[in-house]
This record gives sequence, C-alpha cells and structure tokens, in this order.
Amino acid sequence: MNIFKIKPVVYFDMNSVEYLKNLKEKKSLIITDPFMVKAGFINKVTDIFRNDNVEYKVFSGIRPDPPVEVVAEGAKEMIAFKPDVIVALGGGSSIDAAKSILAFTMRILKDSKDGYRRPLFIAIPTTSGTGSEVTSFSIITTGNKKVSLIDDDLIPDVAILDASFVKTVPGRITADTGIDVFTHGIEAYVSNKASDFSDALAEQAMKLVIRYLPEAYKNGDNVEAREKLHNASCMAGMAFTNASLGINHSMAHILGGIFHIPHGRANAILLPYVIKYNADLDSGTCTRAALRYRNIAEFLGLPCSTVEEGVMSLICAVNVILSLTNTPRNLKEAGIDRREFFNKVNTMAEVALEDRCTPTSPRIPSKEELIDLFKKAYGD
Repeated sequence: MNIFKIKPVVYFDMNSVEYLKNLKEKKSLIITDPFMVKAGFINKVTDIFRNDNVEYKVFSGIRPDPPVEVVAEGAKEMIAFKPDVIVALGGGSSIDAAKSILAFTMRILKDSKDGYRRPLFIAIPTTSGTGSEVTSFSIITTGNKKVSLIDDDLIPDVAILDASFVKTVPGRITADTGIDVFTHGIEAYVSNKASDFSDALAEQAMKLVIRYLPEAYKNGDNVEAREKLHNASCMAGMAFTNASLGINHSMAHILGGIFHIPHGRANAILLPYVIKYNADLDSGTCTRAALRYRNIAEFLGLPCSTVEEGVMSLICAVNVILSLTNTPRNLKEAGIDRREFFNKVNTMAEVALEDRCTPTSPRIPSKEELIDLFKKAYGD
C-alpha cells in the first residue's frame, strides 16, 4: 500500500504574511538568522505580533549549514520560553534548524510534568529553494558531515509563501536556490518511490523553474517570476518529501559538509553527470530512469524523438541554465582545491553511499562509481 502525505496549510501570494493576524496563540518564538534581523525582514512579523499583543522572543543565532551546537542553543531558549507557536523565518538553514530545535525540545520535554504540548509550527521561507517549509527533512551539520533527520513531525503546520520576502534576494542566491528546486523536481520524478501524485507536483515545479529562473536571476524586481519560483520550490518540496531524492543530493550533502559549497550550487554542478549516470545509455537497455528523463524532456518542450535524444536534450538544457545563471560547470571552477578534493574523494564516496537519499535513486551506485562521478564533476 502506498501513501502520499500533504500536511501544511499553504498561504501564498504577496503579503500572505498577514495570516499571522489570525493567530489564536499568544506566545511566539521566532527562529531566524542575523541578516533577517539586520535587514528588517523580521519586522514584518514582529509588527503584527506587537499590534496583536503576542508575546515573542527572537532566537537569531542560525548560521548556514546549522551545526548541532546552534540547534542545542535554540532548544535551550525554547525550553526556557515554552512558546505556543514557533515561526521559522529565513532560508532552508533557518527552517531546518527550527525543525531540529522543535524535535530536540519535544524529546527533552517528553515526560515533562507541566503538560507542555507541541507548539504550532509556522515556516516562512525567504529563499525559493529548499522547500523545507513542507518537508519532513531537516539537514544539520556535525563536524564536517551533514546529517539528515527525517520524521513527519518535522513538517510545519503552516507554510507562508510571501514573495515580498524574496524580492531582494541577490542573483547568485536566486540561481543557486532555483537550480536546487529543479534538482528536487528531477530527483523526485525519477525516484523509485515516485507516484502519480508526486509526479504532478515535480513536473509543474520543473516547468516553472525553466520558464522563470532566468528572468528572476536577470531581473529580481519581476514579482511574477519571484512568485512562480517560490511556488515551484514549495511544490518540489511536496514532491520529494513523498518520493524522496537520489544520489545527486547524497553527493551534494557531503560536498557541502566538507567544502562548504552552497547546497544548490553543488546540486547544479553534479546534475548533468548524475543524469548521464542514471540513464546508463551505454548499457544497451532502455532503463526506467532514461525513460523518465525522456518524459521530462518532452513536457519541457525539448527534442526527444528517441530516449537517447531526450536524455541528452535534458542534459543540454541543464547546462544552458548553468550558463544563463553564470553557475560553475564543474567543482574546479567552483574553487575547490584539487589536492584536497582528491585526498577526500574516497571518504566522500563512502559517506554518499550511506546517505539516506541513496536508496531511492533510480540506479544504486557502488563506491567506485561514486568516486568516478565525483572525479568527473571535478573537471580537468
């Protein structure tokens, strides 16, 4: 028996943050990063809370690739404050950290005698990339390793997709996060857990990225492009929280953990190599992955008269997006030191093989195949 889960209520369009005016809860912990405070984005939330007499506390210690130590600090704040609503404001790091903070806190207070209950969890993404506002995934860092937590209790109760928070996102971040959305869509679509339901969301997400990412990158003031990418991010998140992901993310996780390359950029660089590997065109058989890639090429309007043409057209389209958004084509161009990379490639392959995204990849690699993929992605 299969299952498809959609948990969050999603509010979208410009100024949908005003949903917060309807809250019955009156004690909020806002989890965010220093930039959201410094740039004044947090005021969109705190102004509403002040007007509605909602007591609030701000924990703004979130950093990119949130380390477990920051999660522990946040849990300490939450245990002391005991909010009845959590608002996660920020990119994927803030929302992922909020998920882990909530999970750690509820685990610690599980046997609490004061009857503290799980607070309402609201996520307000300020980048269009991770889809974390609707997923059961949380990625935190311990040492140089990214750890995936997966639990349905991590899914927020409410997601607010307000494009006013993403209008000023710089082009470089827009590109990295937008291609991350496209990777989510592709990996969910070719996953061995894909279904009709996840396919529909993944397909529309990919279509929106192809149409609107170049414009949002070039002209950040285009509100329609911003809104469409924000919606695409959420839809791709719904797709992959049900269908899961694949080795593109398995490899990107460890690359980010060791070399601190932005997650979306790592995914973007790896994607052409992973598509070619999964399709396995040289095997002499028409693999399921190759057929699925051809389907993607077809609904994106790319040449696909044969399976091989569809796969190669899709790879070409990805490379065009990388060029249009000035994204590095390999890890060498991304600034990763050659000696350090090749010294660690064996370890990276071992970690990627054990990543929780690997089992749902359409083609399960060996350690040696992962090493080869990493080396190809590094470049000459």
